Amino acid sequence: MSLQQTIDKADALIEALPYLQAFRGKTFLIKMGGSAMEDPDLVAKVMRDIVFLEVAGINPIVVHGGGKAISAAMKDAGLEAKFVGGFRVTTDEAIDIVSRVLSEELNPGLVRMIRDFGGKAVGIAGTDVFIGEKTKGIDPEGKRVDIGRVGEVVGCHLEHMDAAHNAGIVPVISPLAAELATGKPLNINADLAAAALAKELRVAKLVYLSDVPGLMKDPSDPSTLIKSVNRKEADELIADGTISGGMIPKIRSAVDALNAGVRKVHFVDGRLPHALLLEIFTDGGIGTEVVR
Repeated sequence: MSLQQTIDKADALIEALPYLQAFRGKTFLIKMGGSAMEDPDLVAKVMRDIVFLEVAGINPIVVHGGGKAISAAMKDAGLEAKFVGGFRVTTDEAIDIVSRVLSEELNPGLVRMIRDFGGKAVGIAGTDVFIGEKTKGIDPEGKRVDIGRVGEVVGCHLEHMDAAHNAGIVPVISPLAAELATGKPLNINADLAAAALAKELRVAKLVYLSDVPGLMKDPSDPSTLIKSVNRKEADELIADGTISGGMIPKIRSAVDALNAGVRKVHFVDGRLPHALLLEIFTDGGIGTEVVR
């Protein structure tokens, strides 16, 4: 390594200094999903970045998805994956598979990675955090239809997270809720689960790590990335069709979180190594930030 390369590394640390000073002691909620969950090497890099946040004095919380792994497990069990309005139709048989994949396979794997990098982490079943009620799906004709054991978050239990934070441990949470009326598990959209928890905690940052660079004027052209929008501009982008499809509920959940007191929301491409650190600790960032 040349002397200049060494100096460049020191310059990167100095660039990060004001952000480290500003965020020390703050809570970040990081939602992992999409292809960012598919490549073990990428997942490992994200977990190492989360350990960096922990060591830097930031309190990270991880809420993870697992859609593709759930679909694969359902296929192995002879069940067809069906979706209505972006929500997975979840029968009584399917909820057992969803619970197993999330809580017994994916969640412990993420916790293990954080520990392997020298961090401290604990897996928390979403049913111990999220309180939910059943919700309906909206079919292509606009009709509300039954989609089984799928829910929306109506409240949160914070005891487990408070205990983890007080002990300097990263909580890793699955997107399941305990049904208010029965205590039985409900499948929760991970984006919406993350937003609900971020609102409850009023975190400094809510970061969505997925498989898109962020908000783009042209979804097929990454060079049209929109670096920053406020709540009003986000609503206008939905109204004029710039934001469409699956990004609409993500943006609406982001705006909802901001309205509830979350300071800033980021959409970042989790397929890019160290995307989390690049977005948070560099002047330019790499994704889209949604601000008040």
